[in-house]
Amino acid sequence: MKILIIEDNEKNLKLFRALLTSQGYDTIEARDGKEGVRLAKEQKPDLILMDIQMPVMDGVTATRLLKENPETKDIPVIALTSYAMKGDRESFLSEGFVEYIAKPIKVNEFLEVVRRYL
Repeated sequence: MKILIIEDNEKNLKLFRALLTSQGYDTIEARDGKEGVRLAKEQKPDLILMDIQMPVMDGVTATRLLKENPETKDIPVIALTSYAMKGDRESFLSEGFVEYIAKPIKVNEFLEVVRRYL
């Protein structure tokens, strides 16, 4: 199983990579939404973990582009965000994300959500 991690924070990226590879998943990484959209088209991952606040292109815009493209529209995208406010989950789901995980993550919850969509 191949997971695309789109995250601009190096510490978060290392943590997500370590957690996922320890579970036997292969990871691909992008530092911004634009690079993430390109890699998703090229690599066809089984799941995408998408940060929301990023340079070049934010996660919501990148997810919209992925959902508009027939090649990538069926890849589940999970939002990763430190902006955990009331109503955010519904907002992210309406944008095309299948789920949303608040940062800082809880390791067991993070891995459970990933497993659910693979």
